[in-house]
Amino acid sequence: MSASLAQVKKPEPEPVKAPFSKSLQMVLVTTKDWNTVAGKAQLFQRKNENSEWKAVDESFPVVVGRNGLAWGGDVANGSAAKIKTEGDGSSPAGMFPLTAAFGTSTKPSKLMLPYTKLDQFTECVDDVRSSHYNRIVNRMQVGNFDWKSSEKMLAIGEAYELGVFVGYNSFPVEKAKGSCIFLHIWKDASTGTEGCTAMERRNLELLTSWISADKNPYLVQLPEDVYNSSRKSWKLPKIK
Repeated sequence: MSASLAQVKKPEPEPVKAPFSKSLQMVLVTTKDWNTVAGKAQLFQRKNENSEWKAVDESFPVVVGRNGLAWGGDVANGSAAKIKTEGDGSSPAGMFPLTAAFGTSTKPSKLMLPYTKLDQFTECVDDVRSSHYNRIVNRMQVGNFDWKSSEKMLAIGEAYELGVFVGYNSFPVEKAKGSCIFLHIWKDASTGTEGCTAMERRNLELLTSWISADKNPYLVQLPEDVYNSSRKSWKLPKIK
């Protein structure tokens, strides 16, 4: 076998989604309405599946997509102003596991998620025709190079010096529903993203040092009115 073939990774198995009911850590993001870019985030945790959620520290500011939020949850929401699609400039609303982290430096010592150190060949594929759609891959190792469009992640710069992959449209991946959704470092407090949720570096560092894979961390992201009308049925905490 040639050296080049030996370096090609075997296809990864389809990921399994742990349900929100099993989550012990939650990053809650709320916005004023479907079209607002600025929002706030707060960390919550609970001891077990039957315990009440308790806030961790104070809330902090975030920004979402430049076009606000669009419904991306598994369950249809009748109040949704729009449905998430590829390239719509909206962040997904719903409940999504936080599955892995990435960055430009070596893995932070306190990080308790799988970690990818970005290099020049690390790409997140946003080509809806690709078999690797909505996945972070190394183009030199993936084998089937079948995409024409992707984010070359190292080239993004400061925003991706640290980030977390949001498991939106991942269980399974559906074509054109949206891709490459992350928590990452913001440009500023008023500039929206292409669909990610962004925040100050210090808040992202706090978040990534807190979440742990064995606690099934989730991002819950909703407009305030949807959150307040749904929180009891979803067993979510009251927010101020």
